[in-house]
Amino acid sequence: MLNPSIDALLQKIDSKYTLVTVASKRAREMQQHRDCRLDRPVSHKYVGKSLEEIDAKLLGYRPLEGQK
Repeated sequence: MLNPSIDALLQKIDSKYTLVTVASKRAREMQQHRDCRLDRPVSHKYVGKSLEEIDAKLLGYRPLEGQK
């Protein structure tokens, strides 16, 4: 079972596509800089850690103005 669940993550970010984009960009950043905003992440992989950050509301996004 995925932790955090997709349903919980989609309450914080509006679509699956945006979720994938935000998580992958953060995972790449974490891989390059070795920084994690969580004290004790459950996952050992960067994408899992970024999804946990989204679930903890430590990571989000703002849509560009004028774009939908």
